Amino acid sequence: MFFKLYKKILFSILAKTINVKKFLILLFVLVNFSGFSQGNSNSESIFPVNYFKKPLNIPLILSGTFGELRSNHFHSGLDIKTLGKEGLKVTTAAEGYISRIKVSAWGYGKALYITHPNGYTSVYAHLKKFNDKIEAYVKKHQYSKKSFEIQLFPGVTTLPIKKDEIIAFSGNSGSSGGPHLHFEIRNTKTEKPINPMLFGIDISDAKKPRINTLVGYSLSDNAHINKISKPSQITLIQLKDGGLTTPKIKAYGKIGFGINAYDQLDGAYNKNGLYSLTMLVNGEKVHEFNAVSFSFAESKYINLLIDYERYSKLYQRIQKCFIEPSNKLSLYKKSDSKGYITVEDGLNYNVEIIAKDFKGNKQKITIPIEGKKDSILVKDEIIKTPYKIKFREFNKFQKDEITVAFPKYTFYKDLFLDFEVKDSLVKVHSPTVPLSNYYTLTFNVSKYSEKDKKYMYIASINKKGTTNYVKTIKKSTSFYTSTKYLGNYTLLFDNKEPSVKLINLRNEQWITSFNSIKVKISDSESGIKSYKGEIDGEWILMEYDAKTDTLTYNLNDKKFTEAKHNLKVTVIDNVGNAKTLSATFYRKK
Repeated sequence: MFFKLYKKILFSILAKTINVKKFLILLFVLVNFSGFSQGNSNSESIFPVNYFKKPLNIPLILSGTFGELRSNHFHSGLDIKTLGKEGLKVTTAAEGYISRIKVSAWGYGKALYITHPNGYTSVYAHLKKFNDKIEAYVKKHQYSKKSFEIQLFPGVTTLPIKKDEIIAFSGNSGSSGGPHLHFEIRNTKTEKPINPMLFGIDISDAKKPRINTLVGYSLSDNAHINKISKPSQITLIQLKDGGLTTPKIKAYGKIGFGINAYDQLDGAYNKNGLYSLTMLVNGEKVHEFNAVSFSFAESKYINLLIDYERYSKLYQRIQKCFIEPSNKLSLYKKSDSKGYITVEDGLNYNVEIIAKDFKGNKQKITIPIEGKKDSILVKDEIIKTPYKIKFREFNKFQKDEITVAFPKYTFYKDLFLDFEVKDSLVKVHSPTVPLSNYYTLTFNVSKYSEKDKKYMYIASINKKGTTNYVKTIKKSTSFYTSTKYLGNYTLLFDNKEPSVKLINLRNEQWITSFNSIKVKISDSESGIKSYKGEIDGEWILMEYDAKTDTLTYNLNDKKFTEAKHNLKVTVIDNVGNAKTLSATFYRKK
């Protein structure tokens, strides 16, 4: 309707003008506007649905959807399966220019960012390698900076890209858990990722989401659900039509609900995220979540969207159908009640929770509620300690030789901190509470000798008792770290050298037919901080695969004019222990 009115007004303007330039400008606006669509009916935004093409020339099957709930963040794109292998041709979704290149041993691994003239940027991550032109450009800068990890921002005219051009080959680099292509579309100006399906990237999906678990929450002092004031799991009953219901609940006060659910798409068994989650009370919509777009800065609020304590204990994500006071996510639609349900004594309520995927497939829970004020039999007890956190204030506590300092708004609400110290072992609460910002943990180390302090570092201790190095800042009498994780920490000692071993060659070997040199590096204590490879005294580019602890050097990077060559690889751990491997090889072409 709007478009028809827009078109009528535009042609009325055109009929009255004789300015050719104006005519062409207005015609361009009309043509481009007609190529835009609402996409999915749940979206409030308008996106060009015929502009971007799929980045792989195979049927698209997903292992991850946009907005999926991940550890401390939302998934910002589509994870596209690559037939279980690496090396598939990746083509650009539209014309533009490469505006950013990032190479890292972690995160996105090898990634390309292409800026398009329509105001969007497409992202391609976990790549195996770039095309020859891009690969040469990147290697030139890697050798110049003598670093495998690098970030570049080419100009508009440096690396222009045509639509359908092969820009890279799919891989498994960075923090990828298996071969796939991570694909995003972002708003160029705001850098906010947007669900690529809204642009017409079509994925076959005839399966409805599945709801596994329903949890009820009592959210005011006198509230209860079935005489229980702590979070409680509610029985689900399967209906013949595929829907779900529950036994009648007796409740009172301010309550809320959350669910664990997943969606499966055609051709894959992966448990993917929902596109939308809606809750209605007596037919009125009181809560709606839609995986349309978000900013990376707000992604941390995923820990308020889920039941973080349940996740930390059971590794089960319960997505809340109500909005916590400190939750600033933009993925919600506005609601006066924010999903909270105030149940009054003597009244009846009918609650519906609807989980939906992008194609509109859905599953629903119907929850009948009888308002009944009753005595509470099971309460959620609050354990008080001497360390009261006021989340709007700076908080600092000291015990024995340990100090913890929390800036304002490190926490999302007030609480009593469980802070215990025994020798060099410190417990900073339990990792069941999410944090918004970093806090500082400081150890007084004045009692240790300078020799001992050289090899000491701060480590975190997980549930299984495994220790991990955390970045340790060393002062003369204290060590400190900044972290966003609660839990157990300690001081550890590391005077062991890293391990450096040849993988695919032996010392004094001829390797004329080899394409690469591979070296395995590891460190069992504080972990690897840096490495450097050289051949005949010259720095060489060794790609680091952190998942396999492997360094790989491409022998085609260098022209060998002599037969005998010396390989030298030096690895340094996080406290400064170093190990150097030297080997001789022979190669001539």
